[in-house]
Amino acid sequence: MTKLTLPLIAISLFSTSLTANALVLGVTEGVTYRASDAEIEAKFAPIAKVISTATKQPVKIQIISSYNALRDALKQGQLDIAFIHPAHVSFEAIKTGSYKSVAWTTGFTDYKVSFLCKEEPIKNWAAIAGKALVTPDADSITAIMTRSMLRENKLNPASDVKVQVTRFQDAVPFYVENNFASYGATASGAVIKAWKDNGGKTCAQSRGMPIKHWLVSSKMDAGQASIIKDTLLNIDKSDAGKKALATSGYKGFSVSDEATEKTLTNWLGL
Repeated sequence: MTKLTLPLIAISLFSTSLTANALVLGVTEGVTYRASDAEIEAKFAPIAKVISTATKQPVKIQIISSYNALRDALKQGQLDIAFIHPAHVSFEAIKTGSYKSVAWTTGFTDYKVSFLCKEEPIKNWAAIAGKALVTPDADSITAIMTRSMLRENKLNPASDVKVQVTRFQDAVPFYVENNFASYGATASGAVIKAWKDNGGKTCAQSRGMPIKHWLVSSKMDAGQASIIKDTLLNIDKSDAGKKALATSGYKGFSVSDEATEKTLTNWLGL
C-alpha cells in the first residue's frame, strides 16, 4: 500500500461517514398550490445549510409531494426533520409521539378558511343543507378544516352538503361564479382578494390554524433537537439566516404551542 493510498482511503471513509450521518429534512409544501419539486428544494436549500452549519452534520433535503407518502415516511421514521404545510399530517405525527413540534412559520399561524359565495353571510347553517360546496383536494388542510366547520355547525359533511372537489385553490371561484356550487372553500389570500375585487362575497370563516410546522424526530438526541429548534427560532438574527429566509420567502419561525396544537387536533377530528 502506497503512502498516497492511505489519505485516499481516509477521505473515502470520511465521506461515507458524512453521508451516513446526514440528517434527512423532509419538505411538503402542500398539494393545492402550483410549485415544482425543484422550486421547493431551491427555497429550502439555504435553510438546510444553516441547520447543517449549526448541527455540524450534512442535511439532505427530500421533497415529498404526496401526503400519503409523507405519512409513510413519518411512520417509518425516515425523516429526522420535517417542514410540513398540511397541519393535519403533522398533528397526526405529533399525536402518535413519533415527532415533536419545534416551530411554526411566522405569518402562517392564523390560516382561516373562507366560504366564497354570491349571497349574504351564513346565519342559519341548517339552511345550507342540500347545497353544493366545492373544496380543494379532499386531503388538503383547507378541505379538512371545511369539514370541521360543517361538523361544529351540526352538519354532516358526508351527507348534508353536496361536496365537490377540485385540486387547486385558484380553481374554486370558477365553480361559484358559474353556479356549479353555492359555496367555495379557500384560504388563499390572493384568491379571496380577487374574488372580492370582482364583487364576490365571503359568507363564513373558520377559526385560525398554524399550517406550516417544523418537526423533529422523537428519536433524535435531545441536545441536537435543541440546536435545531434554537437555529430555526433565531434564524433571522444572522446574515446567513437572513439570506436563507429571503430565498425561502418566509419571515422567520416562532415557538409552537402544545396546548393549541392539541385543541386543533381535536377540532379536526384526528
